[in-house]
Amino acid sequence: MNQKQAEQMRSGAGFVAALDQSGGSTPKVLGLYGIGADAFSNDAEMFDLMHAMRARIVNAPAFNGERVIGAILFEMTMDREFGGKPAADYLWNDKGVVPFLKCDQGLADEQGGIQLMNPMPELDDLLSRAVGKGIFGTKMRSVIHAATPSGIADVVAQQFEIGHQILGHGLVPIIEPEVTISIADKAEAEDLLLAEISAHLDKLPEGQEVMLKLSLPTRANQYKSLVDHPKVMRVVALSGGYSRDDANRMLAENTGMIASFSRALAEGLTAQQSDEDFNATIAATIDSIYQASIAG
Repeated sequence: MNQKQAEQMRSGAGFVAALDQSGGSTPKVLGLYGIGADAFSNDAEMFDLMHAMRARIVNAPAFNGERVIGAILFEMTMDREFGGKPAADYLWNDKGVVPFLKCDQGLADEQGGIQLMNPMPELDDLLSRAVGKGIFGTKMRSVIHAATPSGIADVVAQQFEIGHQILGHGLVPIIEPEVTISIADKAEAEDLLLAEISAHLDKLPEGQEVMLKLSLPTRANQYKSLVDHPKVMRVVALSGGYSRDDANRMLAENTGMIASFSRALAEGLTAQQSDEDFNATIAATIDSIYQASIAG
């Protein structure tokens, strides 16, 4: 583990940018960015356009380690370049931003109010490749759609099982059991989730740390005990469909949590903007998310 990167993730002021949209969500992201489906005729062209958008974001002057302490990359992005350099190298050496990798292979079908992660038979190979490319940690997402005790227990158990595998490669896993923000029993689901995560954290071997990526909670400081847990490097929040203004407002009410926003980070950016307008928009966005992240 890179100790300078670890210290930045433990205590650095700022937030984690989520630049890891997968193939399934890319057309929607591009559409919001002002690039319609008629602009590409196959997946390769679509991913080229998506990479150009990500490159424009990370190349913006305001995108640097003074406010953006980490960034989560899609696998295909890890294998590409920013600024003529391998993506992870550019992020850390040129921008001072700690690089992470989205390592899951998507979600299984909903069953029992949850969606587990799909099997990852090639995960060890991917993790070895990530280490070779200078990646610091990983992120993997499951989804909770209802406050079902057995389902939430299964989600957290799977997350920590794979988390142990990731730790074995010297990488820091971001464990992400997302709670759908629109469900009626969201607060109850968050109580169950807190208990399950706490139990698994207490079983982690000494000297091991994970990060947690959690939906902004219904009750402010719901996860404060996780923020303070000695086995937790950092707790980051996903925007989960909230507008950036709402997400920032809620985040500021949660002491010690910082942002890891995706859609809320790209809100207001378009391919049609001049570089001057684009850089000004992303700078204002980064500052607003930064301020909400340090408000707690």
